[in-house]
Amino acid sequence: MSKKIQSVKGLQFTRQFTKDEVSPFDMFEYDYRTSVIKNPTGEIVFQMDNVEVPKQWSQIATDILAQKYFRKAGVPKEDGTTGRETTVKQVAHRLAHCWRVWGERYDYFATPNDAQIFYDELVYSILNQACVPNSPQWFNTGLHEVYGITGKPQGHYYVDPKDSQLKKSTNAYERPQPHACFILSVNDDLVNEGGIMDLWVREARIFKYGSGVGTNFSSIRGEGEKLSGGGTSSGLMSFLKIGDRAAGAIKSGGTTRRAAKMVCLDLDHPEIQNFINWKVEEEDKVAALIAAGYASDYEGEAYRTVSGQNSNNSIRIPNEFFDVLDNDGEWELKARSDGRVMKKVKAKELWNQINYAAWRCADPGTQYDTTINEWHTCPEGGPIRASNPCSEYMFLDNTACNLASVNLRRFFDEETNTFNVEGFEHTCRLWTVVLEISVLMAQFPSKEVAQLSYDYRTLGLGFANLGSMLMVSGIAYDSEEARGIAGAITAIMTGVSYKTSAEMASFLGAFDKYEANKEHMLRVMRNHRAAAYDATEAYEGIRIKPQGINAKYCPDYLLKAATKAWDDAVQLGEKFGYRNAQTTVIAPTGTIGLVMDCDTTGVEPDFALVKFKKLSGGGYFKIINQSVPAALRNLKYSEKEIEEIVAYAKGHASLDKAPFINTKTLLEKGFTTEDIDKLNAALGAAFEIGFVFNVYTLGETCLERLGFTPDQYGDFNWSLLEALGFSDEEIEAANVYICGTMTVEGAPYLKDEHLPVFDCANKCGQIGERYIHAHGHIRMMGAAQPFLSGAISKTINLPNEATQEDIADSYRLSWELGLKACALYRDGSKLSQPLSNKSDKKKKLDDPISEENAAALAADISTMVDMGKLTIDDLLDEMNKRVQSSADTTLKRQLAMIVERRALPAKRRGFTQKAKINGQALFLRTGEYNDGTLGEIFIDMAKEGATMRSMLNCFAIAISIGLQYGVPLEEYVEKFVFTRFEPSGMVDHPNIKTTTSIIDFMFRSLAYEYLGRNDLVHVLDKPEVHNTGSNEWDENTPTIGDRKPELSEVRVVSSTGAQTAPKAQHRTAHKKAAEKGLDAVNAAAKSMQSDAPACNTCGHITVRSGTCYKCLNCGNSMGCS
Repeated sequence: MSKKIQSVKGLQFTRQFTKDEVSPFDMFEYDYRTSVIKNPTGEIVFQMDNVEVPKQWSQIATDILAQKYFRKAGVPKEDGTTGRETTVKQVAHRLAHCWRVWGERYDYFATPNDAQIFYDELVYSILNQACVPNSPQWFNTGLHEVYGITGKPQGHYYVDPKDSQLKKSTNAYERPQPHACFILSVNDDLVNEGGIMDLWVREARIFKYGSGVGTNFSSIRGEGEKLSGGGTSSGLMSFLKIGDRAAGAIKSGGTTRRAAKMVCLDLDHPEIQNFINWKVEEEDKVAALIAAGYASDYEGEAYRTVSGQNSNNSIRIPNEFFDVLDNDGEWELKARSDGRVMKKVKAKELWNQINYAAWRCADPGTQYDTTINEWHTCPEGGPIRASNPCSEYMFLDNTACNLASVNLRRFFDEETNTFNVEGFEHTCRLWTVVLEISVLMAQFPSKEVAQLSYDYRTLGLGFANLGSMLMVSGIAYDSEEARGIAGAITAIMTGVSYKTSAEMASFLGAFDKYEANKEHMLRVMRNHRAAAYDATEAYEGIRIKPQGINAKYCPDYLLKAATKAWDDAVQLGEKFGYRNAQTTVIAPTGTIGLVMDCDTTGVEPDFALVKFKKLSGGGYFKIINQSVPAALRNLKYSEKEIEEIVAYAKGHASLDKAPFINTKTLLEKGFTTEDIDKLNAALGAAFEIGFVFNVYTLGETCLERLGFTPDQYGDFNWSLLEALGFSDEEIEAANVYICGTMTVEGAPYLKDEHLPVFDCANKCGQIGERYIHAHGHIRMMGAAQPFLSGAISKTINLPNEATQEDIADSYRLSWELGLKACALYRDGSKLSQPLSNKSDKKKKLDDPISEENAAALAADISTMVDMGKLTIDDLLDEMNKRVQSSADTTLKRQLAMIVERRALPAKRRGFTQKAKINGQALFLRTGEYNDGTLGEIFIDMAKEGATMRSMLNCFAIAISIGLQYGVPLEEYVEKFVFTRFEPSGMVDHPNIKTTTSIIDFMFRSLAYEYLGRNDLVHVLDKPEVHNTGSNEWDENTPTIGDRKPELSEVRVVSSTGAQTAPKAQHRTAHKKAAEKGLDAVNAAAKSMQSDAPACNTCGHITVRSGTCYKCLNCGNSMGCS
């Protein structure tokens, strides 16, 4: 903790976690690990060996460090050359040393010893995963200070603290860009500085360095408003679409990370209705494109083609609107140029449009303008009009915020069930100083941002892992006790941060615009203090009075610390002012939360009870959420009971003692002990046993010994367990024992009154029914909001069956509880479908398909349906059974009516392959659809007679037409491989070394390139390893294919089993038998959030993180933290 403020100038520090004469680096044991990141096909997209990290770090934290945060070029080595960073020690030193040097340079520390303690405590904090900064700091901070890296200027600016003059940066790295969150203004001007087109340039500069930006576009004239030069405006929406395209073309930080962007609009803008319905209409276009055959995943052509997909959209709602709504009045939409009323709409109608749009496609979110500005510390500088992309940073236009998050679990003692207040306060003080120094040393993407960041010096300290800490404590997330603890911890954090800010102001001076805003800021500080005391009558100048800390439900030691922190913060602020206009927010902590091995982000609850632990070198192993056993111990369960509850949730991962499907029954059916060993080895990562009982685990020899043919085990719809004679009930019983239920609902010994402790944001597992109600999320936000400078990035999760009334209720409750913003997400509200393998267990359709309703079914197939309610495999499975079992051909005839030829694009990709068969040269050429699937082939032979060449040409045309009518390539492959005629023999080809004929060679090649059939070639390509040296981590060539066919692409084929067009693969991505863990991770993620997008770095299914998404495979954050 700090010493009391004395007459000596500068900050003083005492050691809390480190020791004198002991290097903080020596306080940890280290591992050397291999970092491997693979896409869902098993292809390696990144690999680095000998990555040095503390032993306590998980593999996913290691991967993020190696892939994202290590500097990849220009790092001096002992031999005089340069290379890349290889150890976390280099990164921790680079960051802490830079902050220390800048602090010493501008007299932040009382003595050199204080500076040394500051450095040591920061290094310890980073290595111990107790608190870390946002991603731009990891990318940029210390590169010049530690490694001497320089670069040409990129148009950045800063204010020199020596003379307070605005200056242009002369070096890209001397001053880093550590800020993650920006709010930019836009003027109603087309081409001049500060105008619309200039905004896209300023945004690009921010996106390039890995940060996010938000803008309120309400100053732009609406469609039809008059222009100064005559004529009328083309309107706001036309320009928003341009900006959306620009953002989509830029990858943040030079990686594959999508640019993070927020678009805000005041509720009285003339085009507010178009804005509200923008994404709704675009989703309709997406549906039409998917129905036309375009890929439906979030990175696919359907979503890439439409607009509005590269930003979060929010509307700014004032209190006045709710008054008009309650009185069933009309809401006025006003011109931007002169303020006249252009249109009046029924408030109820507008409200219904808002709720329908959010129900339909998760946007727009709401920002409560009056509440935001009533808690504004600096209204003399103008109103708060917008937020950053994730909605936690809210301040003046043309300002920026840099973030850091504290890992609450590092301060929770599981043995005593208490929170380390002193250590937490010390960490909050330490990192408030880090963030203040980061403002000092930063450069900014525009003059205005540089100047206002100097004038106001806003910070963004926050925390993560609250949900995990509550579960470990045995306290339900949706409870008064949880809200009391959350409110107290948030109050301590912000109170200590403002106290530290006042402490720095005592010798550095308050922020430049403090005096003009002094009374406003002190009023807001007193309101924070009133909330700590839950003194409702003490609030000043606010209409919505928030819920303070309820002393009845808050532990006494936390309540005392919270009230003391705010007493100190107000008292010191009244004496010295504050160095910073804002100090705290709750960010989504997507990537940095994973670096700290946090189970939960911000104030979010956990999303699952069973998770998949990533192993060094790739692969996964299923584990119980680390919070569950600790919670059970706190709830006084015995170790034997805990073992049974955990096994019920995650499974026993063994065939021994399993019901029905076990070692004994499998031996009786012809399995060998070696086969069973293979199965047991794979069960640790299995989401369901169907992922294990297949040819990839057991091999063809085993399945053929058991009497099965390649046609059977090569069919992805075929079930080995069913073929062995096990019933659905037997498979399900064995599955529960072996793979677990993924939930604790129904677990032995667990008491019903303890179930709420283990509730998550989503339903857990196939049988789980419990989840945290939307009100639980909103009330938790309400408990933390009164103690934050900014807001909270958090998504309110709703199930697919939620109604528009549920959306309206949630938005209204958020306003009534004093939240500043709310973002809702109804599962399945997007049309995008993740590229993942579904469970092998077939869900039976509730209503069997009959010949009588065949016509209606065929009509439905050709149109877009709700993919959240019906899967293609389920529908095809049932239809095929009907076709095969019925003598009546009505259904088959009706299905045949939807078969149509799918035209190839005029300009298309493909490949040309030259080969020689026993000396005879030939060329195989292909043409592809936009999604990478095969649509045509050409065959040409050198020096061959006209008859042979013509026959081959006609053959190729026939095959091509069949492909275009939907005949699966796999059908052709099975029919034509091993065809025998001359020429045959040895082949000059990189993968195929011998063939029985030209036709055999052709379909072996096509099967390898488009179906990943490694069994038909003799030599496999070596996977390409990216980013192992000095190259920047750049966007990979887009994966061709990996597309799940939609209902409109169903093709009827004559076959003994239901078939769909096979899932296409990248031509260089070959299936590997050992990637079952990846399938399990994706399947588990899909079961929780059916329409989460695939990660745009590695292709795995993402999960929600605040208002954004994060990837649990590679750590990518599709947001700005």
